[in-house]
Amino acid sequence: VQLVESGGGSVQAGGSLRLSCVASGNIESRFCMAWFRQAPGKEREGVAVICSDESIGYANSVTGRFTVSRDNNKTTMYLQMNSLKSEDGARYYCAAQNYAYTWVQIRLKALDAVAFAYWGQGTQVTVSS
Repeated sequence: VQLVESGGGSVQAGGSLRLSCVASGNIESRFCMAWFRQAPGKEREGVAVICSDESIGYANSVTGRFTVSRDNNKTTMYLQMNSLKSEDGARYYCAAQNYAYTWVQIRLKALDAVAFAYWGQGTQVTVSS
């Protein structure tokens, strides 16, 4: 599976950005796609996840401000980011993983980075205050 992110940029605090991630390759009927982010000197953290059964999850820090969605073909994932804060500035990565078992999906929906095998190169988001 190949993942390509786009949509990053610079924005002032309170502004909005929309990230996109296009997936190609061996995407199976049951899979999850997620957004992670990593700021300099910090650990990578999960932001949002959406699975093929339409289940969705968010990190507490972005709930109510970020919205994850996917197109009808389920190969492009979006992250609409509103009310951006300076602490949202990071490199945002798209991740994906096929799954066959419910216990795997549980890990994916928990935004366990180790559970995701496929990663994009990331797109930079800078938020100025």
